[in-house]
Amino acid sequence: MEISTADLYDRHGENLASVSLQFQDLGGSTAFTGPVRTIRCMEDNGLVKSVLNSPGDGAVLVVDGGGSLNTALMGDMIAEAAVANGWAGVVINGAVRDRAALAGLPLGVKALGSNPRKSAKESAGEMDVTVEFGGAVFRPGAVLYADDDGILVER
Repeated sequence: MEISTADLYDRHGENLASVSLQFQDLGGSTAFTGPVRTIRCMEDNGLVKSVLNSPGDGAVLVVDGGGSLNTALMGDMIAEAAVANGWAGVVINGAVRDRAALAGLPLGVKALGSNPRKSAKESAGEMDVTVEFGGAVFRPGAVLYADDDGILVER
């Protein structure tokens, strides 16, 4: 990303929503941008695995895990699949695992925290729906910008 989120906000102001949740940078890339794809799920990463094992074409997967830190919604194997399939990044309103491995991958990863506990694999949830957290609405296709300062998404 060539321009910081702070500069983007200064230029475009209220055309961008700023995510107020304080996500941790857990991937090897701290700055990333791309069109949004979404998943809503609760402590079940079956859909996350399925989507990140498909072509990403530079998109950012936004996962609304309801803020749960009880189980990880992504680990190193799913993140490696995301890299291999051309995803720019993943934003998880929930937990991940395998932090050391994620930090070594060329993938943007923002999550609330980590937990070594596996999640369910039932593929329960919804894909490509509008999700909302941290004061921002994430619509499939909207452009997301992320860096060390935080996350912005087109309104």
